[in-house]
Amino acid sequence: MILLRRELGDALRDLRQKQGRTLREVSGTARVSLGYLSEVERGQKEASSELLSSICGALGTPLSVVLSEVSDRVALAEDLRVPDVVPADLVGEDVRGPEGLVSAA
Repeated sequence: MILLRRELGDALRDLRQKQGRTLREVSGTARVSLGYLSEVERGQKEASSELLSSICGALGTPLSVVLSEVSDRVALAEDLRVPDVVPADLVGEDVRGPEGLVSAA
């Protein structure tokens, strides 16, 4: 079973570790207890939107970037292919390319 909290925790931990930061550093900056942040990263706690915003702020990364990463992880776990184009009905007429698709790149 795919758990959103687990995918979110993995994404946050990966981001923190790529920055070479410790749980203690991030928890202090985010003003979240060390134990709670650890539980969020391990997928044991559901983080509120306020808490996620604080953690992302401490990591210097927009919440939208983290959520996009989580979305990609869930799609992969569901064995879905993440599209690299945006359907034409989601964008304005003037930016459509051939076949009514817009490149995401």
